[in-house]
Amino acid sequence: MPPLLPITPPEPPVARPRPGRRTLYAWAAAVAAALLLIAIAAQWSATREASFQADSIRRAMEVHVLGLRDAAGKYSYLPFTAGMHPEVLAVLAHPQDPATRQRANRYIEEVNRLAGSDDLYVSDLQGLTLAASNWATSHSFVGQSYANRPYFIDARAGRSGMFYGVGQTTGEPGLFISAPVRADSGAVLGVVTVKVSLRQLQATWAFVRDPILLTDARGIVFLSSVPGWMYEANRSLSETELGWVQRHQQYGSRTRFPLLPWKVAQLDGQAGYLVRTDIDGKPRRFLAVDEALPDLGWTLTVMADHSEVTQARERTWMLGLLFAGVLLLGGLYWQLRERRFAEQRDARRDLELRVRERTHALDEAHAFRKAMEDSLLVGMRARDLEGRIIYVNPAFCEMTGYSADELLGRQPPYPYWHPDDTAQHWREYETMMSGQSALSGFESNVRHRDGHEVITMVYTARLIDADGRHSGWMSSVVDITEQKRAELRQRQNDEQLQHAQRLASLGEMASTLAHELNQPLMALSNFASAAKAFAEQGNQSLLVSSLDETVAQAQRSAEIVRRIRGFVRQRTVGTEDCAVAALVTNALALLQGEMRLRQARAEVRIPPALPAVRGDRVLLEQVLLNLLSNSLQAMQATPQEQRVVEVEAEVRDGRMHIRVADHGPGIDAALAEQVFAPFFTTKAGGLGLGLNICRTIVEAHRGRLSFADRAGGGTVFTLELEISPP
Repeated sequence: MPPLLPITPPEPPVARPRPGRRTLYAWAAAVAAALLLIAIAAQWSATREASFQADSIRRAMEVHVLGLRDAAGKYSYLPFTAGMHPEVLAVLAHPQDPATRQRANRYIEEVNRLAGSDDLYVSDLQGLTLAASNWATSHSFVGQSYANRPYFIDARAGRSGMFYGVGQTTGEPGLFISAPVRADSGAVLGVVTVKVSLRQLQATWAFVRDPILLTDARGIVFLSSVPGWMYEANRSLSETELGWVQRHQQYGSRTRFPLLPWKVAQLDGQAGYLVRTDIDGKPRRFLAVDEALPDLGWTLTVMADHSEVTQARERTWMLGLLFAGVLLLGGLYWQLRERRFAEQRDARRDLELRVRERTHALDEAHAFRKAMEDSLLVGMRARDLEGRIIYVNPAFCEMTGYSADELLGRQPPYPYWHPDDTAQHWREYETMMSGQSALSGFESNVRHRDGHEVITMVYTARLIDADGRHSGWMSSVVDITEQKRAELRQRQNDEQLQHAQRLASLGEMASTLAHELNQPLMALSNFASAAKAFAEQGNQSLLVSSLDETVAQAQRSAEIVRRIRGFVRQRTVGTEDCAVAALVTNALALLQGEMRLRQARAEVRIPPALPAVRGDRVLLEQVLLNLLSNSLQAMQATPQEQRVVEVEAEVRDGRMHIRVADHGPGIDAALAEQVFAPFFTTKAGGLGLGLNICRTIVEAHRGRLSFADRAGGGTVFTLELEISPP
């Protein structure tokens, strides 16, 4: 009997280590990191959208400020000019003479009609109206006293006045602009006032999407695109402020100004502030930005819908979760694939254990994937090679309005295909079935079960089964309906802004031409009226003098038109020899009206034997015009006797040096490096392009533009140019 061999017990199956806590911690860390990155991206997107909104508000603010300044400034010349006419002086000298008052009434009525203002009237030093453009109407100002109005008080004291309020006689609100009427000795004889309505501006605001409003120095809203905010205040008014408003009857008989129904919150690191309010019974949130208009005493507030910021954050979350979900699915697939290869290598030793572990892992992965797919905001749809729907997630069902049971097993045409785009849907389906779908995706319009249209972006990829075979198609469907609507709104907003900018440019050019021509045209009218009076009196010498002045003013008007045409045309004569004295004279001629308005004068010290400079005459005149205009604006707060612009020229080191000096406050040393920078300005409503363009023009002439402090106060700009060769 052969010896018995020892029986070797079977080798126990080797237990493969299951995923431990370290793997779970890694997954948790990855998910936390992904959520943190998505949160950061969402916050950045919201901040970026808020910045875009603030920029949009600032661009709209510039347009509205230009409109306000044009409405307030285009009639500022009228009281001053009308106060120089003999009929106005006569009625102030003989207020009891009926014939004199009648002639003054008719003159004021005609001037008001030609100027296009609402009302024009003359008052004596006691505030009693002597003549008015509405003298023949039932609400005539003649005989009414406006001694309590601030614009009359300012003009009687020798200053120009500006005041917005409700008319004491008509009850209609408007902007009142006044100027003193002076005798030859400088004494104030009376006051001329023009009333301008801002109804057209408010009517324009009624068509804007978001609120716009104007508040006065006490915070009272007097113009608004939201009617319910009129005559409400953004702060509580003191007894002194209420007494001032009631004493001057600024807003008629109103004695109470309730607070605006706003809840205001400041935004950290962002321009403006957040306003929560109700409009037409609906809660709204707006980003509001204020712009102070110190020369008018007003504050302009422009708002933008803040919900777009929230939508930007939500879109970023949606796309971030989609991307993170795709990465997690890819990582999970890679992990399962590596695990399968490892299990195949050990299949001979632990087949049963491998099957159990793999089954358990697949169950966990399937549960995890299903939970993740169900939580996605992106629709997922899988189809087999015959086009039959084999899988949809809840997001896709919500997008189409059909349940999974109603979609699974369906073949084209699918119930959510839009009937107007059936042919397009068939083309997209055939392209997909042929494997030619673009990786960048395509837009597709589907119809929800309730009938509304849903715009989607579809990304399709091959569906590969566990054996690596092509078994169908997997599509990611993203709802971009709100994004499309936002893009449409943005295009509409851009078109409206471009239209408003074109209108503002046309308005600025028309305002400039009106400002330059109004004074010579009004002088023509005055001298013609004087000539008629001298002809009736038989005073031949004064008649000839008045006619000479009339001819001079007509030539001046023609010269103004010629020069403005020279500045606005795109093509110029080109390079030529230019006399420095002629350049300065032409630039000053265009500024005569502004110099008289600002009560300033110019001192020109240019030697007659200076050589000419080589350059484009129109462009060089434009540079001098800008420098002279800036000097006049810099002396706005300077006493009248010191408002002098000094212009000098000399040849130094073989080059022409032209200096323009003012007596203003000078330029702050902290801002000196930014003076020529584009879009930098210290003027309210300015664009900050004037000096930058001037320096570009001078450098194109191989010259140099610089500035320095003036001894005794003020600023000196030096224009250095090449001299024409002999």
